[in-house]
Amino acid sequence: MLELYHSINSVCAQKVRIALVAKGLQAKEHIVAGDQLFTPEYLKLNPNAVVPTLVDDGTPVIESSVILYYLEEKILEPKLMPADPHLRARVRLFNKLIDEYVHNYCTVISFATVFRPNLADKSEAEREAYFAKAPSKKRSEYKRDVVKLGMESKYVVESIEFHEKLLDWIEESMRRWQYLAGDSLSLADIAVIPYVIRLDLIGLARMWDKRPGVAAWYQRMHKQDCVEKAVFQRMGDADWAPFNKLGFDPWPQVSRIIASL
Repeated sequence: MLELYHSINSVCAQKVRIALVAKGLQAKEHIVAGDQLFTPEYLKLNPNAVVPTLVDDGTPVIESSVILYYLEEKILEPKLMPADPHLRARVRLFNKLIDEYVHNYCTVISFATVFRPNLADKSEAEREAYFAKAPSKKRSEYKRDVVKLGMESKYVVESIEFHEKLLDWIEESMRRWQYLAGDSLSLADIAVIPYVIRLDLIGLARMWDKRPGVAAWYQRMHKQDCVEKAVFQRMGDADWAPFNKLGFDPWPQVSRIIASL
């Protein structure tokens, strides 16, 4: 039996949910958020205190990219890895870009905009207690800085730089194929789409105004049944609330950052 520990707005959890739907799989779900991430029970499953965690017949599998490859190897159809070795390498390159750069900087831009009030409204002591519990001190450093400085954080500039790189990669793929690693849906598309959705939800869709390939790919992915079911249909009022309550337009500052790169 598959069990999925996740939260609705986690971009990493979203990609795993998309893969599960694409593979026609169901999992018993457990929502884990906030202090629940740090309980002894959950830390036994995932010492990194993050979601998602997939448990297959009692054995946990952690790290979203690893879970994607695990599901591909466990369930052979429909295939989400291309047959061509060069395209398979491209899938892995997109996942590497996400894992090593984009993900942490998605955290930066998300906390500089929609999630900042969650921590800004706490006392300094409460915030530091939260940061102290996190296994990743680097991610705590990012959050500490953006909670204090918002869009003025130096990490926001780095975030935009790496998101621009991701969008450039997508645009380059669209000059050759319908999807990121060939002409059919793959784990590259599944890994990337939550991060582009996040840019859209925080008011930064104008980042691809001059990237027609990105715009076409994004619309194509929106129409994917697995994306609709795993992301948008799962979001209730509470999940939409942070995005709907965004009290400012980040685009003017982001456009200036892009112009300076």
